[in-house]
Amino acid sequence: MTGPARLRWPLGVVDIAYANMATVSERARAAAGDGFEHIDALYEFRGESLAIPMGCPTAFPKPIPAWCSTPAPPRAPDPTAAWERVRRWWNAAPEALLEPWAGAVIATIDEVRELRSEIPQLRLCVDTGHIADMGADVFAYLPYAGHVQLRQGCEGNTQLHVDDTRGTVDFAAVLQWLEANDYAGKLSVEHFDLPEIGWPLDSPRQWACDLAATLR
Repeated sequence: MTGPARLRWPLGVVDIAYANMATVSERARAAAGDGFEHIDALYEFRGESLAIPMGCPTAFPKPIPAWCSTPAPPRAPDPTAAWERVRRWWNAAPEALLEPWAGAVIATIDEVRELRSEIPQLRLCVDTGHIADMGADVFAYLPYAGHVQLRQGCEGNTQLHVDDTRGTVDFAAVLQWLEANDYAGKLSVEHFDLPEIGWPLDSPRQWACDLAATLR
């Protein structure tokens, strides 16, 4: 993994790294203690008084008509119906950021571009771990980014430790691209323990802190 030059953006964290804590307030206090500058959490908590500001709110399972990120819905037995649902949801909430991932109905860059041909203002939440998991080129997605989540990964694996030599995410190159293209959004790191969908991890908080230390 190639290390970047000094990080120029405030660095946040997705609150799922602190999922063992019951409330967003607790998670924000812990994230502040870990040196993060904002926290990505569910949109419904955006008005709460937190130890650090809300970064990119998340709406789940469907987008809402406000600036937030929403994972693209998973593929379904009827792909036509799944695609139509995405079209309907994002036409109703075009300012919501769509997050592509390997199991989603909108995953490849061609699918993103097809949807943008109908909803040209559509922006993405680009998660480098999900893009690496697909074996795709993160630089094809970054021009459409409204928010960037950083995580190491490789084809077939959406989260690796920052020091794992299998990782294919070149954080230095990503940050250089963002700087060269005047990226004005925010950056967050994300790790999670989600064994129910095949993504178990014993220490997401520590992995998020390890990644942040490398990025800084």
